[in-house]
Amino acid sequence: MAEIIQHTDTVPETCLGKRFDQTLAEMFPEYSRSRIKEWILAGHVTLNGAILIIPREKMFGGEVIKISTEVEGDVRFEPQNLPLNIVYEDDDIIVINKPAGFVVHPGAGNPDGTVLNALLYYCPQLDVVPRAGIVHRLDKDTTGLMVIAKTIAAQTNLVDAIQEREITREYEAIANGLMTAGGVVDEPIGRHSTKRTHMAVSPFGRPSVTHYRVMEKFRLHTRLRLRLETGRTHQIRVHMAHITHPLIGDPNYGGRPRPPKNATEDLRDLLRSFKRQALHAAMLSLFHPITGEEMTWHAPIPDDMVNLTNVLREDSKLNATDDYL
Repeated sequence: MAEIIQHTDTVPETCLGKRFDQTLAEMFPEYSRSRIKEWILAGHVTLNGAILIIPREKMFGGEVIKISTEVEGDVRFEPQNLPLNIVYEDDDIIVINKPAGFVVHPGAGNPDGTVLNALLYYCPQLDVVPRAGIVHRLDKDTTGLMVIAKTIAAQTNLVDAIQEREITREYEAIANGLMTAGGVVDEPIGRHSTKRTHMAVSPFGRPSVTHYRVMEKFRLHTRLRLRLETGRTHQIRVHMAHITHPLIGDPNYGGRPRPPKNATEDLRDLLRSFKRQALHAAMLSLFHPITGEEMTWHAPIPDDMVNLTNVLREDSKLNATDDYL
């Protein structure tokens, strides 16, 4: 599938002295600068009826620009009929509640069977949108809310909103250790120096900020609400491990079973069998990329985390008197 794109417009006088590619980016903000540059170099843009392939050409204002091109569908990935839990959908965006065990994008070890493959089947026109409209990701075993762009314009605006930190994402998690108060982890994150599939706090990493607050305390574990200011790979998992409170069940960052003294048998068994990081993207809030309307969604806590919370509560109740002995 291909999308036909045609636009004709006049360069405003405010663009006097600006580069051709910069002017186009301002006149057609629904397209990325890299895509616009590709169109210029391919001869798909005319200036006063003539093809101009020099992106740095300066504008005077009043010129007539015409874009006439096609965006070819991405045939690298196969559409697959896989279930999607769709929370919201309109002409421009889809919001899904991703289950655990569902990889977002094909990669090494996961060539298909991903959210991207499912999106291409459900909405075939997504093959002309970069990465099938995926603008942010969740780890394979993290559950919760994701927004997907259905058009190039929506995708461009959502990416810009993420970069400008205008999209709010809140998570629920259950961490090892007793935390007495909330706080902020402001530590750069980069690729681990020896474990290439892991991330780590690193002075050479990218700025990363995670806010967290305590929602509920158990004997040796804490339920948290977290808000991302940035969106680095494994950010919450790395930051919580960095402050010595890795998430329960996290296979990469130290979330091994840590039952408290005299823990109930149910709690010991559950901690041993909880095989994913206890992390859920519970809230997503943004301004609609086309209409500008403020929108918010909430996803219920998944059953495995609800059950874990209940068992931790029961253990705390049964051992409450022991804590004062």
